[in-house]
Amino acid sequence: MMLNDQDLYDQLLELDGRGYKAYKDIKGSYKFPEFTLIIDHVQGDPFAAPSKVIVKVPQAIARFPLSLYQSPSREIAFRDYLTRQFAEIAQKLSAYRGTGKSGLINIVAVKQEILPRTAIFVSDRQIEARFSLGLPARGRTILGRQAAQMLCEDIPKIVDHALKYGEIDPQTLQNHVETAEDADWLRQQLENKGLVAFIANGAMLPRRSGVDPRPLQNDAIPFQSPKSLEVEFNCPNSGIIRGMGITHGITLIVGGGYHGKSTLLRAIELGVYNHIPGDGREFVVTNPEAVKIRAEDGRSIAEVNISPFINQLPQGRSTQAFSTTNASGSTSQAANIIEALEAEAKMLLVDEDTAATNFMIRDRRMQQLIAKDKEPITPFIDKVRQLYTDYGVSTILVMGGSGDYFDVADTVIAMENFQPSDVTNQAKIIAQQHLNNRLTEGGDKFGLITPRIPLPESINPSRGKRAVNVKVRDVDEVAFGREDIDLGAVEQIVEAGQLRAIAAAIVYAKKKYLDRRRTLPEILDQVMADIINQGLDILTEFPQGDLVSFRRFELAAALNRLRSLKLISCTRTI
Repeated sequence: MMLNDQDLYDQLLELDGRGYKAYKDIKGSYKFPEFTLIIDHVQGDPFAAPSKVIVKVPQAIARFPLSLYQSPSREIAFRDYLTRQFAEIAQKLSAYRGTGKSGLINIVAVKQEILPRTAIFVSDRQIEARFSLGLPARGRTILGRQAAQMLCEDIPKIVDHALKYGEIDPQTLQNHVETAEDADWLRQQLENKGLVAFIANGAMLPRRSGVDPRPLQNDAIPFQSPKSLEVEFNCPNSGIIRGMGITHGITLIVGGGYHGKSTLLRAIELGVYNHIPGDGREFVVTNPEAVKIRAEDGRSIAEVNISPFINQLPQGRSTQAFSTTNASGSTSQAANIIEALEAEAKMLLVDEDTAATNFMIRDRRMQQLIAKDKEPITPFIDKVRQLYTDYGVSTILVMGGSGDYFDVADTVIAMENFQPSDVTNQAKIIAQQHLNNRLTEGGDKFGLITPRIPLPESINPSRGKRAVNVKVRDVDEVAFGREDIDLGAVEQIVEAGQLRAIAAAIVYAKKKYLDRRRTLPEILDQVMADIINQGLDILTEFPQGDLVSFRRFELAAALNRLRSLKLISCTRTI
C-alpha cells in the first residue's frame, strides 16, 4: 500500500537529529489528498546535488482546459508558463534551513525564451512537475521538523498556486499560449513570403545589459519598419501584424556606432526561439536554420575542409582536412562556417565586431601590396554570393566599416537611433560612383562541403570510476569526462539546461549511432528524430527535470569543440 502524507510527516519527525544518510529512508511515493509526491533521489549530504522530486496532479484536480495544450505549439508554451509559475512560488517559499542547500526548492532556471523543457509535462490525465530540493540539516544532522514543513506544507502550497487552473490568472496564461502560437505561425510563413526573418513594428529590441536579457525599460524606442520593407501577416490570435521582412539573399545592416546594428542582429539570431509576452521580441522570428558565426581564437578544429576560404598554408599543411588545437581568428571563423553548413544551416549571421578582419575583407590596396599567391585567405566578401547561388544559404551581416560589401548585397538596412531605413538604392549608387576595382578572389564556385565521420573512441565521457561524468558550468562550458567543452562563443545557447541536454545527447549518440560509417549530418538527423519522436527523456537513463531543448546546430558545435574528437573526411559530398 502506498504511504500517505501523514506517514511522510511522521517519518521525517522520527528522523530528526539523526545522521544525514538516514534521509535515504524517505525515498518512494506518497499519496497526498490532491497529488502524488515521488521522492526519486535523495542527496548524500547537504552540499551534494539536491534531491530530485516529482509531483503528479490529476487533471480532475488541476482542471486546465484542453484548449491550452491541444497543439504542440500551445503545449510547449503552456508547460513554459507553469514552469515559471512554479519557480515564482517556490522562490517565495524557499528559505535557508540549515547547512549548504538546505531548504531550497528549485525548478529548472528559465530566461526570456519559451522552450520545451523536462520540468513540466501535461496530458489529459495529469500535470507532472519535476524539481529539486535541499533536505534540511545542520551540519550533517537531519532537521526533521523543517523537512516535514518543507515537504508536507510548502510543496502543497506550490501545487495549489502553480498547478491548479483556478489559482492562475486565465487571461495571462491564455496570452502566453497564444503569443507563442502566433510566433510559431509567423516563422512557418517566412518561406512563403520569401523571407528569412521578420521584425514586427513596435518590437522593443534593446536589452538592459549584456548579462541581463530582459527588455530595456527606459528610453527604449519601438521598432518601425521602413515602408519599402514592410510586410503584413494576419496571425491566428493577434490579427494583423506588420513589420520589416528580410528577404533571401545577402542583407547588410549598416550605420554608426551605438545606433542598434548589433542589437538588431542579436534579436534576429534569437528569433529562432519564441519569447514570453512582455519581452519586446515576441514577434521577431527567424528561419530556424539560422546560425550565428564569429571568430573564435584558440578553439580546436578537427579534419574540416576549410579550402573554400583558406589554402596554401605554410609548411604545406592541408586545408582540405584541416586540424589544429589552437585556431587563429580566420581559421576558426572559416571552420565555424563550414561546420554550420555541414550541419545543414540555411542562413548565416555575422557581426563584424566579432569577426576576423582579414577573413572578412581584403581591399584593392592590400591586394596590390600582397599578391594573391602570398595570401592563403579568400575573404568572405568573395564567397558570400557563391554561398547563396551554390547552396541557397542566405547571410545577414552587420557591417559598419567596409562599403565594399555594397557590391554583393541584395538589401542594405541603415540603423539610426535604433530605427531602420532602406538604403539599398543609395548604397548601389555609391558603389557605382566609387568603383573599388578590387579583384575577385577564390574562383567562381564556393567549393565542396565535405561531411566527416566521427570516431566513437575519441568521445569519452568517463572520469575515474564513473562511466559518465558530465557537469555543466553556467551556459558556456561543459565538463565532459576529463575535458572541458568551451561553448562561450556559441551565442544561440541561452539556458544551462540546453547544455545538460546537449552533453547527454553526445553520450547518447556515441552509444547508438557512432559506428565509423555514419557521417556527422546523419548522426544529427538520427538524434534529433529520436528527440522529436520520444522527447528529451530518451537521452538519459532516468527522468530528469533540468533538460532543455536544443537545435542540431548547437549539438554539432559542442561535438566540434570536444578537443579529443577525431574524425575522418568522407568521400561523399553534401
